[in-house]
Amino acid sequence: MNWDFAAILVLLLLVSGLIWLFDLLFLARNRPPKLEDEEDNMPFLIDLARSLFPVFLVVLVLRSFVFEPFKIPSGSMMPTLLVGDFILVNKFSYGIRLPVVNKKVIDIGEPERGDVVVFRYPEDPTIPYIKRVVGLPGDQIVYDVLDKVLYINGEQIKQEFVSSYLATGSGSYMTGANHHIESLGEVKHDILVIPDRFSGGEYQQMTLPEGQYFVLGDNRDNSKDSRYWGTVPEENLIGKAFFIWMNWDGGVSWKRLGSVIN
Repeated sequence: MNWDFAAILVLLLLVSGLIWLFDLLFLARNRPPKLEDEEDNMPFLIDLARSLFPVFLVVLVLRSFVFEPFKIPSGSMMPTLLVGDFILVNKFSYGIRLPVVNKKVIDIGEPERGDVVVFRYPEDPTIPYIKRVVGLPGDQIVYDVLDKVLYINGEQIKQEFVSSYLATGSGSYMTGANHHIESLGEVKHDILVIPDRFSGGEYQQMTLPEGQYFVLGDNRDNSKDSRYWGTVPEENLIGKAFFIWMNWDGGVSWKRLGSVIN
């Protein structure tokens, strides 16, 4: 078991629930009745467990089955996501999973091409990663490292040059990169490329097995993604990123608050 926040929540829920249940079954019957003007005579530990149990339960349900917050620590998804963005992830987009064991119990949907997804890094599942899905199971993927162009099932994915990128804050090192709009079917999104930089990786061409997804960072020349460590298994998916509720990178970036993630 990985002792992440979900596991700690489950443990706290179990301990507080057992303390409360033990009191109801064995201790409460022997406790003198409380008089009208008397303070509650319940022991502190039991009162604390009774008060915190519903809090732990609500937080666990919301975090496990509805939404989970994450903070963006790097520039690998620039310009879509910036360092310091605080995002919300829809936990039920790709099915309901039990907390801690991450077993899917209700199948709701699967990732679509262009989704920005949070997942457990295949080489170390304790680390959450965020990238964009470009390849679905069965797709043939080719990434041209010289022209910075993606091919899916033999079709070149269209890119449109926008401008030279002007970055700020912790991402200022990307100033001067080429800002393109890439079209993944109906999903149009921003990417950054550096024409003179070679971004190789071991997996520049592959056909995706069943249940496997090919993901790329929008900051194509500053992202360690499926080109380097391979595909993301379906069971590693956490959810779909959809909303930026805060940005803090030495200060609040007010214009990013409330942004929808495309």
